[in-house]
Amino acid sequence: MDKRRKGVASKKRPRPAKRGHVDRARGLYTEDERLFSRRLAEPDIAAVPPRPHVERLAEVLEPIPDSTLKDPWRVFRIMGEFVDGFDALARIGKAVSIFGSARTPRNDSDYRAATETCRLLAQAGFAVITGAGPGIMEAANRGARLGKGLSIGLNIELPFEQPVNRYLDLTLTFRYFFVRKTMFVRYSEGFVIFPGGYGTMDELFEALTLIQTGKVHNFPLVIFNTRYYDALMSWLTSSMIDGGKISADDLEIIHTADTPEQAAQIIVDAQAARNAVADMGGDRRHGKK
Repeated sequence: MDKRRKGVASKKRPRPAKRGHVDRARGLYTEDERLFSRRLAEPDIAAVPPRPHVERLAEVLEPIPDSTLKDPWRVFRIMGEFVDGFDALARIGKAVSIFGSARTPRNDSDYRAATETCRLLAQAGFAVITGAGPGIMEAANRGARLGKGLSIGLNIELPFEQPVNRYLDLTLTFRYFFVRKTMFVRYSEGFVIFPGGYGTMDELFEALTLIQTGKVHNFPLVIFNTRYYDALMSWLTSSMIDGGKISADDLEIIHTADTPEQAAQIIVDAQAARNAVADMGGDRRHGKK
């Protein structure tokens, strides 16, 4: 039997995990993985009949693992993360979340643009929220400091350690991605999306889905660096719209910017318009009186 599955430490000297690579030999599983894991052996999956009867499910499935039996108690840990996050962020005032690659070097033009964008947003009275890491996140928190604004980082527990940048006034570390993502949306007036990878795309499309389905309203979503996102925008137009998967109106959700001044102004204008509608006692969801 594999020693790793029995919890027995390997005698071999562990190798450091590469960035973005989870070394399973080290047994590094996050709480997200433990929560969502479903252990079915391949022979058991193949043995499930096409139309299994309820009474036969017990014959083809493994017994419920101990980890799943602990799920009801895990709810309290999840609840605790929500409570801690709500308690820490409820008083920060208006804020904007910034997303982008952790791999962006400091001499990159996007790094400089993120710094300047957040300096302008901080001067306009916005707190800046990032994922607390390096790259674009560091640039954004640095800009918030330069603008004398509140700089916030929402870190995440990962199999490979993510260093927290040094420009933070408030840091929270989460075990669960879905709790952390709730905090980004709940306490932001909008998102600015700089060039990034999978994590950035995840935040981008989640925000698009929330806006499209009406779960959040008057929530500006700014894509920065149109050259980087040109192929994506072309695909949305040529494949999604032409294929009838989204409507042309759905692209109006997305704002684009190529300068820090443009990006910051979109956020500032949207917040002012939202306040004006609220002051008139109108419908904030549709911008109507």
